[in-house]
This record gives sequence, structure tokens and C-alpha cells, in this order.
Amino acid sequence: MTRTATFAREQLRAPFTLVLLLGVPAIFVTASASVLSDFADALGGSLAGDAASALGAGWAAAFIAGTLGFFQAASSRGADRRLALAGGRAWRIALSRLGASLTLAVAASAAAYTALLLRTGVSHPWHAAVAVLAFALVYLSIGIAIGSLVTAPLEGSLAVAFVFLLDVFSGPGMAESAAPYSLSRKPADILIAAGLGQGSSSEDWLKLLGVVAAALGLAIVVFAWTARSRT
Repeated sequence: MTRTATFAREQLRAPFTLVLLLGVPAIFVTASASVLSDFADALGGSLAGDAASALGAGWAAAFIAGTLGFFQAASSRGADRRLALAGGRAWRIALSRLGASLTLAVAASAAAYTALLLRTGVSHPWHAAVAVLAFALVYLSIGIAIGSLVTAPLEGSLAVAFVFLLDVFSGPGMAESAAPYSLSRKPADILIAAGLGQGSSSEDWLKLLGVVAAALGLAIVVFAWTARSRT
């Protein structure tokens, strides 16, 4: 078994991880659809129905991936240092950590997307699937970046939660117009369109790709920069 698979398996064996993967999608997609609609009405947005359920799947994937990305980066310093002292190459250890985090993000997006399919039909299932994965990758990057800089569990998890909540209430559908600092704006646009049975333009997909690439690139740079102290 590769080191990447070992790191991912260690995380998935934790009861907390299983609760996130199974419980959060059900809550966000089924129970929170009406709540998101109510908040959108209060904030001047127009989110409702299947669009709310679809966006809930995106937020579920984002929450899970961001949380797991944070703990993967923050809690691995000691283990990575011991692996390096035992003869492991630092860059290989770092790549394995990042690979394990990507595996967790894919698992989070798959769980959220499955909950969405069980809750409601989607006219553009592949569009929705890619948008949910984009949510997961963006927030995985946020979690890794914060976890690389902040090792304290309370402070770090609160930082991830703060970014998440700020993004939720300033993004598309929730406010009359999305705030320019909304990190998930492009994934949300495509996901809402898919929930409404509408397609997305090539420009939207290119912007989505750019946002995901920029987020992952920043996470890799921050993780690599702090890897000196972890190995």
C-alpha cells in the first residue's frame, strides 16, 4: 500500500471522519434546503427548491473537505517529522499528504453528490458533480492552508468555520448579488444553474477551472513553505 493510501486510510478510520462523511451531506442536502431558502429571503436572495438542495450539496462537500484538509495538515507535523528522521524524503512525504487530502476531498464530494441524487433529480448531473467537486477542492485548499499555518485545533477549526460561514452568506443565491470576496462564487453559480435545469457557458467553466487551480496552487505553496518545519 502506498504512503498516500495509508494516510487517507488513517483519516477515514477515525469515527469523526465517518460522521462527517455520512451525517453532514444528509443534513445539508435534506434538512438545510428550506433553511437556506429562508436565509436567502432574509438577505435578499432568490435561492429555493432544487437549487437550494444543489447548493446544500456543494456546501456539504466544502465543509467536509475544509475540515479534513485542516486536520490532515495540522495534525501531521509530528508524524511527518518522524518519517523524515526514519529516512523518508521530505518532498515525497509532502506529496503523499497532499494526495491523501485530495482523496478525502473526492470522497467528500461523492458523499454530498450521492445525497443530492437521493434527495432530488438534477437535469445536468455531470455539471452538478463537477461543481460539487470544485467546492470540495476549493475548501480543501483553504483547510490545508490554514492547517499549515495554524496548528492549534480550536483556533484553526474556528478559522475554517469563519471563512465557511462568511462565504455561505455572501455567495450566489444567498444575497441579492454575490460579494466579490465569495471564494466559491463560480462553483455556486454552476451548481445553482444545474439545480434549476440550466446549463453553463464555456466562460463559466474556464473561470471555475481558474478558481480551483489558484486555490490548489496556493495551498501547495503554503504547505511546501511550512514543510521545512514539519520535516
